[in-house]
Amino acid sequence: MSTGTAVRSPLHDTHVALGAAFTDFAGWSMPIRYGSELAEHAAVRDAAGLFDLSHMGEIHVEGPEAATALDRALVGNLSALAPGRARYTMLCAPDGGVLDDLVVYRLTETSFMVVANASNRVRVAEELGARAAGLEADVLDRSRDTALIAVQGPASAAIVESATGTSVDGLRYYASMPARIGEDDILLARTGYTGEDGFEIYLPAGRATATWQHLSEVGAVHQLVPAGLACRDTLRLEAGMPLYGNELGPDRTPFEAGLGRVVRFDKAADFVGRPALLQRRDDPGGEVLVGLRGSGRRAARGGCPVLREGRPVGRITSGALSPTLGHPVAMAFVERGLDEPGTCLTVDVRGRPEPVDVVSLPFYRRS
Repeated sequence: MSTGTAVRSPLHDTHVALGAAFTDFAGWSMPIRYGSELAEHAAVRDAAGLFDLSHMGEIHVEGPEAATALDRALVGNLSALAPGRARYTMLCAPDGGVLDDLVVYRLTETSFMVVANASNRVRVAEELGARAAGLEADVLDRSRDTALIAVQGPASAAIVESATGTSVDGLRYYASMPARIGEDDILLARTGYTGEDGFEIYLPAGRATATWQHLSEVGAVHQLVPAGLACRDTLRLEAGMPLYGNELGPDRTPFEAGLGRVVRFDKAADFVGRPALLQRRDDPGGEVLVGLRGSGRRAARGGCPVLREGRPVGRITSGALSPTLGHPVAMAFVERGLDEPGTCLTVDVRGRPEPVDVVSLPFYRRS
């Protein structure tokens, strides 16, 4: 339960009225569930879920050299991004370690919005500011003024179209466009963290309650339900999506996590961490991230040792009993050479060995 000292979302009173259970997450009091997290998970897979993600950070980079600043600061080629498109990328330290994984939206030729994890917002804003020094680019943290609401699931397009009165047929994945819900201007993005089709809505914090209510009303016919952070975690795990602090962190580069594709060595600008990342690309180190499938009902959790013939060969980063698939799934860093699908390993789950097989990620892929 929340300690009462955490920052409250602009939708806090709405969550209280809905009977949410709260947790302290990255300094915020956020709804972890409203009833059954399994029911919320199933709703997103079968219909749609409504998420409050207002704890995320929204940092704007603006000015004639905004694109140059981001090319220097991040591992991606953001200057090649067209207005209205978004890109998944990372902020790395000089030694190549991941300081945060980000989604960057290009709003106009000279303005970008960088969406950071809540726990890393301050660090990301400070690093972007330092790396933009000497360029005509302003770094503005607008997180507290911005609310973020997500609609995720097979019915999400129909719900968003009803709420905005706008067709989303032409809105591609990882693209955004301006829209309106009621009297409010929003940024509508076809992005998400669940493995389903979905949309994220950025809007002024003061208008969050009205927008949530409107989405709830138009979504009722599509079985839209409020969904908390607990099911968001099992949804992203099934979809094989990394979580900062679990699969990503300052002690890992993108290459160990199987995300080396986001590092663009071919862009014109030099960027922080390039020499270390180039070395890691050519010599990827001793561990690699894999998916593991269990056969019983006992799920491995983060920190559980992974064994091969009784010898420790890795450690679980995320694990759960998959609500969709009905068997345990996990991600783990294991010794390179043990990442071939079909490799048989064992996980020590509270002192009891549980057999697992290495499988390709993701565990779940929508049809």
